[in-house]
Amino acid sequence: MAGNATAISRLFDGQLRAVNAGLAMFAEAPIAHGASVTALDWRPPAEGDREVGLLLARLQDDPADPIGRTVAAANAEAVERLLAAQPLLVDIRPAHEALGLTDTRLLHSGPPIPWERMCGPVRGAIVGAILFEGWATSPDQAEALAGSGAIGFSPCHHHGAVGPMAGVISPSMPVVVVENAAGGTRAHATLNEGLGKVLRFGAYDASVLERLRWFRDVLGPTLSAALGASGPIDLRSLTGQALQMGDEGHNRNIAATSLFTRTLAPSIVRTADTATAAAVLDFLRGNDHFFLNLSMAACKSALDAAHGITGSSVVTAMSRNGVEFGIRLSGTGDRWFTSPVGVPDGLYFPGYGPDDANPDLGDSAITETFGIGGFAMAAAPAIVRFVGGTAADALELTRLMNRITLARNPAYALPSLAFAGTPTAIDARLVVDSGIAPVINTGIAHRQAGIGQIGAGITRAPLGCFAAGIGALASSLGLASAGVPAPATAAPGSGVTA
Repeated sequence: MAGNATAISRLFDGQLRAVNAGLAMFAEAPIAHGASVTALDWRPPAEGDREVGLLLARLQDDPADPIGRTVAAANAEAVERLLAAQPLLVDIRPAHEALGLTDTRLLHSGPPIPWERMCGPVRGAIVGAILFEGWATSPDQAEALAGSGAIGFSPCHHHGAVGPMAGVISPSMPVVVVENAAGGTRAHATLNEGLGKVLRFGAYDASVLERLRWFRDVLGPTLSAALGASGPIDLRSLTGQALQMGDEGHNRNIAATSLFTRTLAPSIVRTADTATAAAVLDFLRGNDHFFLNLSMAACKSALDAAHGITGSSVVTAMSRNGVEFGIRLSGTGDRWFTSPVGVPDGLYFPGYGPDDANPDLGDSAITETFGIGGFAMAAAPAIVRFVGGTAADALELTRLMNRITLARNPAYALPSLAFAGTPTAIDARLVVDSGIAPVINTGIAHRQAGIGQIGAGITRAPLGCFAAGIGALASSLGLASAGVPAPATAAPGSGVTA
């Protein structure tokens, strides 16, 4: 006893050093008494939800558990498909040809949502698309048509497509056609309009409609003819190079757009007349964001190859429609798991602030879902100040995303992290277990249609989506409730089905 008392006395005679796990307030008293406290970022699994936590425990990679073996094998297959993805830009075609769109349907970003609940920018983009297609001759007529039930609305994701911000695709719009040679999947996206007044932010004045007509009549056919002469363009290679030149594949695409333009320019000047070639190359030179939509389609083609694997907890879509944030998991089919979406944290252009901002929207989070964009912030120090933060923050965000992913993609090496691959294959189990939400860098849209981008910043996916996905995945594998330690019937085998 005397020895213990002496040891305790020596402990309190010196400088106290403590580790605080949990609530920050626990560290206040030791600090007040002169202790040095190291904060440990820890929180209970599943945010303390006992039922979700028990389900999560049953979904772990336990070789002694049939369910654990099923999930492990399914996720290994999903990772293999993601890493093998070889997205190629093969053509640019009108959406009615590439997607089978008719004059009664428009596509939008995010999970499903009816006209009555759509936010301002999405409504504005739909009005613009209706005017562009000639289905109405005035904005009032277009709004009435949109609300009449005569027009069907579907998520882009349901048609093998993705769209930035409002994400609206109509039948006459040209879309890129990206084929994943390894996975046998195909994905599409509109052509990027650039900045300013653009449809994706809900603008539909004469300049917006004229640009869309030029896309339909000139830009799309010219790029299609050039691709026919040059052959497919390897988007994985271009993206990998761009990440080593300061891009991250979402909000910064200057290097990738330059590489794309340099690759296709010779074929453009050989297949188009002089005036058309000059106009197309001038447009590409002036639009640093052009590659974004190609990047999105490339990521979509890879993730669709990893979708539909029984038992897989890998996230294959994250998207927002300005009202809800939605995710899909490989192992739960085409079900969406949604939560209300918030306004991003970021920096605003002069004259604007958070009260002007629309909640986050767009399919562009497909880039983060695949492992670039916000997950590759370490590659793009120039963008950090634009979205708020420091170069050290960018490195830390990429490192943090390693904790919720299953692999590193060697095709997308990050020089600032000793050429480690980008964090790839978000595992919903790891998100729920750690409480670490996927990070997304994003533009901030004004809540009123047509005003456009008013800033940029960082947002995080709401954790509730992932908890709901885990519950559905567990149910699909025979776990009816967390209180049941094992399925009542025979557990699924360890085979993987696509």
